[in-house]
Amino acid sequence: MPEFILNKSPYNESKILVSLENFGCGSSREHAPWALTDFGIKVILAKSFADIFYNNCFKNGILPIKLLGEEIEKIINFSKNKFLELEINLIKQTIKGSEINLSFEIDEYKKTCLLNGWDDIDLTLKKENLISEFEIKNNDSWLEPRRNE
Repeated sequence: MPEFILNKSPYNESKILVSLENFGCGSSREHAPWALTDFGIKVILAKSFADIFYNNCFKNGILPIKLLGEEIEKIINFSKNKFLELEINLIKQTIKGSEINLSFEIDEYKKTCLLNGWDDIDLTLKKENLISEFEIKNNDSWLEPRRNE
């Protein structure tokens, strides 16, 4: 679809996607964030997100930012007549553009994971020593209970 806005320059190189409410509804699978990542999207600004999609974004390196309705409308209105460049600063939790200056909230744990590029596997591997210790202490199989000897 060549007429689709994201297929046209300069939008075809956008890293930020702006939406309205309940973005990501309809799929509980990770394929939706994967597709956005494949396209190059790093940040999604929206009034609200479907819960599963929202959490899957973090697991796949996408920053979903919830903004107030009037903040989203302001961004949409400024971008209607010209290409709007925005800078998202995750550390400071700010969104800045030529006529935009906003802040956003994010869970500190999710923020740390995004900043460090950590996913569930990375976090599990950080506990590898504790997991090994547990396995040594609990080496009896639950399938074969201990026998009184």
